[in-house]
Amino acid sequence: MKSLLPVLALLAFPSLGTAQDVDAALKRDFHARGQATMDRIAQDRLQKVCTETHDNPPADVAKSIEAEQMKTVVVPAGNLMGDWKRGERIAQGGRGLTWNDKPGAAGDGSCYNCHRLSPTELSYGTIGPSLTGFGKARGGGEDVQRYVYGKIFNAKAYNACSQMPRLGLSGTLTEEQIKDLVALLLDPASPVNK
Repeated sequence: MKSLLPVLALLAFPSLGTAQDVDAALKRDFHARGQATMDRIAQDRLQKVCTETHDNPPADVAKSIEAEQMKTVVVPAGNLMGDWKRGERIAQGGRGLTWNDKPGAAGDGSCYNCHRLSPTELSYGTIGPSLTGFGKARGGGEDVQRYVYGKIFNAKAYNACSQMPRLGLSGTLTEEQIKDLVALLLDPASPVNK
């Protein structure tokens, strides 16, 4: 999984200097440990463009990146709605891809770190949009299911400089876990839609 650390560091602390300054500090201060290897601080083309343009690349560049990223989205055939109750646990959980996690073990979505999902949830993030009532407003048809699955799999295919991680592409979440999150967002019985 590629790191967003240089991007986030510049956004949070613009006084740090250039992207090169942040990269040098990361290389100085971060060390490989367990499955957390140094490749996490290496930015791919998308991340470099977003860092260099402060998340506002020219429209043609953004469209090109989004098209490249869309090619990575693998939406399985058939029903994309899993179990919303498992999806709620995945959204609440915060494990995955840390140095002491077992390599290959499924992670969690940490969705509440950035989004409000259930109207009864007291603690949630605000970096991402509120998803309360998401399925109630959009329905649960096949096209909506495919969109939600794809957005969770690789949000950069829909918005090049989205702060949302590429949860499926990175291997953070499995196909089944993404389906469970699709159900959390779309199932009428889910707390998201109450």
